[in-house]
Amino acid sequence: MTKVRVWMSLAGVAVAIGLWFALTAPPDALQGEYSRLINIHVPSLWLAFLAFGVTAFGSILWLVTKKTRWDRLAAASAEVGVVFTAIGLFTGMVWGQAVWGTPWDWQDPRLMSTAVMFFVYLGYIALRHAIDDPVVRARRSAVLGAVAVVQIPLVYFSVNLFRTLHQTQSLRPDGSTMPDEMLVAMLVNVLAFTVLYIALMLARIDVAVAEEHSSKEPVVAGEAVLPPRLDEVEDV
Repeated sequence: MTKVRVWMSLAGVAVAIGLWFALTAPPDALQGEYSRLINIHVPSLWLAFLAFGVTAFGSILWLVTKKTRWDRLAAASAEVGVVFTAIGLFTGMVWGQAVWGTPWDWQDPRLMSTAVMFFVYLGYIALRHAIDDPVVRARRSAVLGAVAVVQIPLVYFSVNLFRTLHQTQSLRPDGSTMPDEMLVAMLVNVLAFTVLYIALMLARIDVAVAEEHSSKEPVVAGEAVLPPRLDEVEDV
């Protein structure tokens, strides 16, 4: 618990610093203040990619070792990844409404592939909640977690494979298309969101451990027997 508190404190400081950079960096000349959403939208989706990659990593290690800690890691990372994906989708819709004039385009491959990824990992979480047996739950979710990671490169490179509303990557092997001040602010927020991701994942793992311990506590004989209420006892 102390470790989680430390990481939560670090995350609070990191997010505050990231917010300062986001608000002080110059806005885009065409998009105006809406361009500041890049400091939430891009880090959120990058952390979603990282989270689902960690889920795949934990899933594969569980399949190899059958150790519970890898199953916990995979599950916790998936749950946090779903939260970041939801934030990325929401901020993208707000940004799209301001810049494109529409919050959603069914023809856009980046939007659609991200939405599919979001629902696949919602299905991963639903699968875990639908199975009571811990071994069966871990095995089936590990298979899904290891396979579903193929979506990440498809989502990332979709803007290069298909050209619609989304622009191509701002960070490329040949350099960046962003002004230096905006790039620094975005990278600071990527780092801040990474610290937040670690803090949230560690907290979720702690909750999972507590849930496992509570489910294993022995039931004392007669513990479920309650004394009758006086108002329910009939007069003899």
